[in-house]
Amino acid sequence: MTTPSPAVYNPAGPMEGDQTVCPLLEVRALRKEFPGVVAMADIDFDLRRGEVHAVVGENGAGKSTLGRAIAGVVRPDAGTMLLRGRRFAPVSRLEAQKAGVYMVMQELNLIGTLSVAENIFLNRLPRRFGFIDRRRLAAEARRVMERVGLDDVPPDTPVEQLGIGQQQMVEIAAGLSRQCDVMIFDEPTAALTGRETEMLFAQIASLKSAGVGIIYISHRMEEITRIADRITVLRDGRRIATHRAGEVSIDRIITEMVGRELRDTVWRPRPRGALALRVRGLRCGKALRDVSFDLHRGEILGFAGLMGSGRTQTMRAIFGADLPEGGEIYLHGSQSPVRIRSPRQAVKLGIALLTEDRRRQGLFLPLSVRFNATLACIARLAALRTWVRAGRERDEAQRLVRLLSIRCHCLDQPAAGLSGGNQQKVVMARWLLRDCDILLFDEPTRGIDVGAKFEIYELLHELASRGKAIAMVSSDLMELMAVCDRIAVMSAGRLVRIFDRGAWTQDAIMAAAVTGEQKAGGAPGVSAGA
Repeated sequence: MTTPSPAVYNPAGPMEGDQTVCPLLEVRALRKEFPGVVAMADIDFDLRRGEVHAVVGENGAGKSTLGRAIAGVVRPDAGTMLLRGRRFAPVSRLEAQKAGVYMVMQELNLIGTLSVAENIFLNRLPRRFGFIDRRRLAAEARRVMERVGLDDVPPDTPVEQLGIGQQQMVEIAAGLSRQCDVMIFDEPTAALTGRETEMLFAQIASLKSAGVGIIYISHRMEEITRIADRITVLRDGRRIATHRAGEVSIDRIITEMVGRELRDTVWRPRPRGALALRVRGLRCGKALRDVSFDLHRGEILGFAGLMGSGRTQTMRAIFGADLPEGGEIYLHGSQSPVRIRSPRQAVKLGIALLTEDRRRQGLFLPLSVRFNATLACIARLAALRTWVRAGRERDEAQRLVRLLSIRCHCLDQPAAGLSGGNQQKVVMARWLLRDCDILLFDEPTRGIDVGAKFEIYELLHELASRGKAIAMVSSDLMELMAVCDRIAVMSAGRLVRIFDRGAWTQDAIMAAAVTGEQKAGGAPGVSAGA
């Protein structure tokens, strides 16, 4: 490949005639194949100093693979890259970092047993007389943690004690602590609430001002149009188009991503059925303090709140993943509470949990898509409870793959080889096969592209129409407002208010989440008519 002129560079794609200076990073004809899958098919891409270049596309379109190739995490099979006008072919993530390229991964790259400070400065720990300088480490960690809203977390806290959203902020803090020319963010806000997202955007603006080139991979169109200077659309491993952000509509971007028109998802009224779940006074240390709510069949009840508000802890306590210290859980209108002491017991009672941390808590990554999708129903698929009937297992797995449009080259592909969104779909498939009556979905669309989100929304409506009772945690407030019948707001471990559809506004929900103000009258967190 011939090095472009240092004076003028004409980017490939639909932006002909745009005269700009030589880009900071060039990617030409980059190709990567995995067994049975072409992840990147001759992709062209460039990045300029001080710009945010967004990359969008459906799950499996090649977005993360492109970012990982630039960051040295995977090695492309063909193509070339230039960084600052010089050939760039990192053979490892560390080599890319030494060259000034850092990637904040979608799937967290943290060591749970190490502290927050140690994870932020891993491989760069400050030393004095050959030993780690703990005082300096803590001071430097506090400075960078304040930039991302983690100032209330002690730097010596083990990462494994944090929620997934706080862990995501630690990953971001580690990236911000480095001096680099190229910063790659892969779905950085998937587990963040609005407040944390705003703090991240402030740091992105600061990086832009310092001349850092930013590659921003996301499924959230409102974020893309807000912070991006240019947008590149990928589909099936190929670059479809590159646009200036202010000159293209969201509808056009989505159409280019999915290759078809998508109609808006509109909430549809459903009759509310019998009481399926009643929670009263649920307590679990500082994480949960007197949480009470009702959930009916045929209903989607959303859970909103800031990071650390207790949304995930509520789902885990109901499912038996965390043992509550107090409170009562009633099922299907019974006057006698149940004591759920394990996830196994919860599943037997017809309760399912789709965890927010799919890689560590939801999947057996080395095992096949088929195994992961049918795991919750092994006994039902076994003959005489001794061996699994392979034909029936395969038929059920294939049906679920088609139903959820899971992109895999075969049913025996390891789950680790799927994109993040497709991994999420496999976990969801498992609970659909189990056919539980009460579904606790914690961030069900985290890391899922806009086309697949519409499919998930339709599936949620279908499940509710079939009489399933659904509790849905999401950091995307607009998502909750589009899908849910009611929205419960949590603050500092308490469920402070439940809004009925038609009675909420975005500002009112956020005000309740921030101030923790309980609705006057009635039991805390139980709306009128519940």
